[in-house]
Amino acid sequence: MILQPEILLVEDNPFDAELTIRALKSRNLANSLIHVSDGQAALDYLFGTGTDTGKTSCTHDTLKVVLLDLKLPKVDGLDVLRQIRANPHTKTLPVVVLTSSREERDIIETYHLGANSYIVKPVDFDKFSEAVSNLGLYWCVLNVVAMPKV
Repeated sequence: MILQPEILLVEDNPFDAELTIRALKSRNLANSLIHVSDGQAALDYLFGTGTDTGKTSCTHDTLKVVLLDLKLPKVDGLDVLRQIRANPHTKTLPVVVLTSSREERDIIETYHLGANSYIVKPVDFDKFSEAVSNLGLYWCVLNVVAMPKV
């Protein structure tokens, strides 16, 4: 049986992606994770617009959260968030910004665009791992997601 993804991780830094995946594995949450490394790949996955849509398209009814970095190649995280909120199929999908940016303008714009949470990546490995595993537990196990009927 193939598990449908519950987490979309949008992270271009391979080290941060690996740490995130390890932290989620510690809570048994990584089996249902899809990782993409740029903003365009995230949009292709979410909206089925990739060149191979059979592999890259998403079933929105199983996706519980998007973990989104802001500083991404091709399409930046703010534009990804903007497009997620503009689409009736994904407008209520929880988006957690997980970034190294502490810039106030990024925080304000992120919430203005409808992010559910903004988390600055801790530099310390143990704190990073704990933060990610706790947010995965919350969004994938405890939180109840409302999906719009379109």
